[in-house]
Formats: sequence, structure tokens, C-alpha cells
Amino acid sequence: MPTEINTGPRTRLGAGVLDQLGAEARALGFRRVLLVADPGLDATRHVTRAEAALQAAGIVSIRFADFTTNPDGLQVARAADAARAQGVDAFVALGGGSSLDCAKGANLLLAGGGRIADYRGHGRARGVLLPMIGIPTTAGTGSEAQSYALVSDPETHEKLACGDQGLLFRLVLLDPELLRTAPRTIAAEAGADALAHAVETFVSTRRNPRSDALAIEAFRSLSANYAACLGPNPPLVVLEGMLVGAHHAGGAIEASMLGAAHACANPLTARFGTAHGLAVGLMLPHVVRFNAPEVSERYAALLRAADVEPGAEPGERLAALLESLAVSGGLPRRLGDLGIATAQLDGLAAHAAEQWTGTFNPRPFDRAAALELYRAAL
Repeated sequence: MPTEINTGPRTRLGAGVLDQLGAEARALGFRRVLLVADPGLDATRHVTRAEAALQAAGIVSIRFADFTTNPDGLQVARAADAARAQGVDAFVALGGGSSLDCAKGANLLLAGGGRIADYRGHGRARGVLLPMIGIPTTAGTGSEAQSYALVSDPETHEKLACGDQGLLFRLVLLDPELLRTAPRTIAAEAGADALAHAVETFVSTRRNPRSDALAIEAFRSLSANYAACLGPNPPLVVLEGMLVGAHHAGGAIEASMLGAAHACANPLTARFGTAHGLAVGLMLPHVVRFNAPEVSERYAALLRAADVEPGAEPGERLAALLESLAVSGGLPRRLGDLGIATAQLDGLAAHAAEQWTGTFNPRPFDRAAALELYRAAL
């Protein structure tokens, strides 16, 4: 079957590239933008730097920050309303995955109206989407490299994947200096998410040469820099390694798909409010052990990329490596640590079995498999 190759958005990498935002936006023809930046950035200088760069280029920016860590359909609709009322001609998204996803979702609603649930799936955009610039401040979701927005249903809290090729950013600015202000817990959870993206896309049933190349390079970079990025005053080369690794992992998702770790993580977020990176990082080692009989050689390739000898049981060795990284990030290792009890596992498993990502897992994944994984993680 032919593979479609999308090379992703134009990307600029380097310390201080945020200050080039105004010139780049002007070159793209932006005149009036909605600057979507989460309220957590108010304690940093990132927003004021972005606003100053835009202003110096003669571009009007209107700030939107009325959304949460997992933006839902109502918050995204408010962002679309703000963009419509202000007559913007572009979006600039600054922050973690929440900012990037909020901007994408708002773009869909601004162009086509309706509710965010109307756009679940891929290629359902209506009308003309506005151009966007993405500037991540965490090394995690890789949303800046993807054509999907992840937006929560306001009633069920389920994450809805809404994709369209028009949602790819026209430009991505990767500035490692921006990662310095991320709280350690946020950086640890974001990095765990990025590592899971690299591991799952490398063994997905939709993997292909492009996703393989991106995923293995992402894992090499992320595994080498994860622990160091969480230390005091990490060097820029370490932060750059994390940022590039997360970006490549996001590109691997765009070219491939995820698996059972994300299928098991999403119900934990929806039902218990568990941070996504924490949930997926907790489940991933158990999924690796579960999948090992099917993809042992591919796990061995990931280990070699991380300069680790695979040994006789690559799945077990990879799971152990992932667990050691999670420990270095101070992340909980058991579902019991999150207050989840045995009686709740069956409901979680039923929800996990409904997740789209589970259909791309290399080993068949159903309710029984999900229950087995949750029990292993308890």
C-alpha cells in the first residue's frame, strides 16, 4: 500500500528564535493575530516577548488565555468567538500542548462553526482555515508537528482527536530557552509523554519508513537528555535535545499512530483527572512488556539507539529503562499511588477498549488486554 509522506511545517530551531516571531509573521502576511497562550505563562516573560516582537513588526496581537490544561469544546468555542469578534487573520499559539490544541480547535470552529465534536476524525474542516504559527514551551506533546487538535468533550471529558491538513502550522519556532521556565513536574510529565510517542509510533501497525526514522531519532535524543533536563539549570544543548526529540516524536505520530499505552492513559485522565503525561508514562512499561512477544526486535533497535545493550529480553530491558527514567522524574509508578482501586479497573478497561489508538497496537488490544495492563500497573 502506498505511504503518504507529509514533511510537516517549516521549523526554525535555536536559542532566541522567539524574538524572530514578528518578522516571520509579517513575512507570512499576518496583520492581526489571536495570541493563544495559557495563563501559566504569565509568570514568565514569554508572552510579553512575543507581543513585543509582533508589535515591532506592526502586527496587532490579542491575547486569549481562557482555557485549562486540557482545553474542552466550550473553551475552544470561546477562543473562536474572540477571534471572530477581533477580526483576526491568523493565530499564534504559544505554550504547551494545551495552547497549540486550543488554537487549532478554535481555527476549526472559526472557519466552520458548530461544535468541536463535529470535527472528530480527519479532513472534516469546513471553510477556510487561518494560517498559524506554533511555539512550544514544553518538550512533550509534539502538537506543533501534527495536523490534529486534541480537545476534551466538556461533558464526558473524553479527548477528541480533530484533524485536518490545514491545521499544520505554517511555521514552528523551537526555542530551547523557553523550556527553562517549565516547573520540574510539568517538564517530567511532558518528557514522559514524548518518550511514549517515540516508543509507540515505532511499533504501531501503521509504522512506515518515515515514522521509523523520526521515532528512533526521537527516542535517542529524549532518552539521552530526559534526566539531565530535570536537573538544576540544565545546559541549552540538553533542552534543545528534548525539544527536538519531542518534535520528531510528534512528527512520528503524524506519519504513523500510537498504541495501547495511550488507550489506557486516556480513561485515567477522563475519569480521574490524571495528567496525561503521568498516565501514559505510568502505563508504558507495562504495555512494552505486553507487546514484547510481537515486537521484540524493534524494542531492541530502540535500546541500541539509546546506547543500551538489548540482552536476551529487549522488552524487559526497555521497560526497565523507561521505569528508571520515570523514577528520575519523580513520577508515580503505580495506579494505587493515584488512589485507584481494584474495583475501578473493569470500568477503566471498558473505556480503554473504545479508544482509537488501541486499534494500532502491535498486539491485539481489547477489554481483557486493558484489564490485564491495569492490573499489572496497580
